[in-house]
Amino acid sequence: MRYMWCSLLVVGALAANVDVTGHLAAQNDWTQPFPPFAITPTLHYVGSKGLASYLVTTPQGHVLINSNLEESVPLIRASVEKLGFKFSDIKILLISHAHWDHNAGSAAIKALTGAAYMVMDGDVAAVESGGKADFQYGNDPGTHYPATKVDRILHDGDEVKLGDAVLVAHLTPGHTKGCTTWSIKSQEGNRSHSAVIIGSPNVNPGYRLVNNEKYPQIAVDYERTFKVLKSLPGDIFLGAHGSYFDLETKYARMHQGVSSPFVDPQGYQNYVADREQAFKAALAKQKAGRPRLLCCPLALKTRSAPLLSHSRGS
Repeated sequence: MRYMWCSLLVVGALAANVDVTGHLAAQNDWTQPFPPFAITPTLHYVGSKGLASYLVTTPQGHVLINSNLEESVPLIRASVEKLGFKFSDIKILLISHAHWDHNAGSAAIKALTGAAYMVMDGDVAAVESGGKADFQYGNDPGTHYPATKVDRILHDGDEVKLGDAVLVAHLTPGHTKGCTTWSIKSQEGNRSHSAVIIGSPNVNPGYRLVNNEKYPQIAVDYERTFKVLKSLPGDIFLGAHGSYFDLETKYARMHQGVSSPFVDPQGYQNYVADREQAFKAALAKQKAGRPRLLCCPLALKTRSAPLLSHSRGS
């Protein structure tokens, strides 16, 4: 009967087009290579098809945002080197949030490059415990990763500087307690752009937005996140997953000669509005006491063997 119950949950998720993320399944494009490319002269995409990583380059060294899976590290390194940069020149390592699909490779990258690891204060406990302190997935070994020492604890509004690059850390909590959205000014010829890399505004299946003993202020934090996201000048629209900002379509348009397809302020606003409505709907449903989809450990597979796909990312 337990296996039947798990099967029903999975089928129900598919039928409802539910975002099945995190420990329930690995997206099948998470480890699929994607051509590295320059978004601006100093901001580069070095992630996979499904998991975004960004390299900010300066003459004094580079900043990497998101280490992704442990098995992502060779892919990220190859992408950095294909663009003509040295992997060993990465001086600072940042993340979008402390879920294993975005930070499991951090220990390996620190060991290979000696980079200083900087993490928002709300996510430090999860990072340094290897995911065991995560409010949602802490008891699930399938989501754990190598515990990694944080070298600098960040707070909302902190700046990370290297050479002439200045990245601003915006606390956008809810998805994790220290979920971080990064903004960076970028110059392209005579044009100045503000790139925004969204951490995640998504409510994962199983998240309790009401009476959550491990994260009592979760709903208030999500509300804060949408207020912050709506206040940012999302000129160049990016995020922790390529699906957030339609990576594949925009990359194809770039190769069709479209000038700056990643400059998409309207797409940014539409995405934030869509995710805010999804949050409000989930909150209203839980306040009304309706049943919610529970995560089922019996449905788990290994992190490299996907079970279900998701459209919005974790």
